[in-house]
Amino acid sequence: MYADKTIRCRDCGMDFVFSAGEQEFYASKALVNEPQRCQSCRAVAKQNRALGIAGEPGNGNGNGNGGQREMHAAVCAECGGQALVPFLPRNDRPVYCSNCFDKVRARA
Repeated sequence: MYADKTIRCRDCGMDFVFSAGEQEFYASKALVNEPQRCQSCRAVAKQNRALGIAGEPGNGNGNGNGGQREMHAAVCAECGGQALVPFLPRNDRPVYCSNCFDKVRARA
């Protein structure tokens, strides 16, 4: 059967778990390549593709969504995962991923 497998993210270098359930799902969809990015970096890459940001193949100079905000990648101060934020992070202020931001806000 399938067993959880630890994989290093190609973007942020953090280890993530490719669970047995995910492996079973991949097999059921005939997907042969394992994920190369953690969930946070996958979300950032997907967002970058949607926004037409350079570095993603085939996107050119954008897709005409003039109302979209520019998103910036950062490391979450709480969990160390990838965070995608609509502002330019500064070193003197913590940045949180969506999950940790909700937790921090609930504690306040």
